[in-house]
Amino acid sequence: MQDTLFPLLATVAGYLIGSLSFAVIVSRAMGLNDPRSYGSGNPGATNVLRSGNKAAAILTLVFDALKGYVPVLMVLLFGERFGLGEGTAALVGLAAFLGHLWPVFFRFEGGKGVATAAGVIMALNPVLGAATLATWAIIAAFSRYSSLAAIVAAAFAPVYQMLIWRHQANIKKLLNGTESKLGQKSAAAAAPAGSSKKHPHGQGTASHGHSHKHSKKKGTPK
Repeated sequence: MQDTLFPLLATVAGYLIGSLSFAVIVSRAMGLNDPRSYGSGNPGATNVLRSGNKAAAILTLVFDALKGYVPVLMVLLFGERFGLGEGTAALVGLAAFLGHLWPVFFRFEGGKGVATAAGVIMALNPVLGAATLATWAIIAAFSRYSSLAAIVAAAFAPVYQMLIWRHQANIKKLLNGTESKLGQKSAAAAAPAGSSKKHPHGQGTASHGHSHKHSKKKGTPK
């Protein structure tokens, strides 16, 4: 029973949190027009920015990302005691994303879900999330089109995931500060061949049970 109930409750909670349209909430709190009534009509940070209020746009962006990040992180940190694993965390992230697209609290009129998806990815895989966000930021800065940046970032995300998977050992070494630098020899390669000194009377640096006794030369009897 619990194997089904807890994942179901977590998924529903993820959807309800995702249904909080912070573009609308922040705009109302700051006395701005409903973002669904101007510009692209998309309740997201980019459209809120068209209102001319940068603070409102930044708050929308942060909260939209957090509503994807926090539910997933909570499952990863505390879900084990309830039998919730990474599969449930991914499902909760998907539910939060779908909640942003079709929010039950706002007549199912949601946004594009870029920030929420980024928050979900950041919680599941911080390196992948950072790479995807960087791609979005670069494309958006040069093209000035948020939609194009989102499409490119989504297209590159699977490629980044493959690269991360292939280089996960190197990434761990980089984080631990143990990755070798260019031109740096490894400890094994740095040790010269045949550096161990051999004992003249046997193998290795010490003799194996071999004693050296030199008898004194006695004189001849008279």
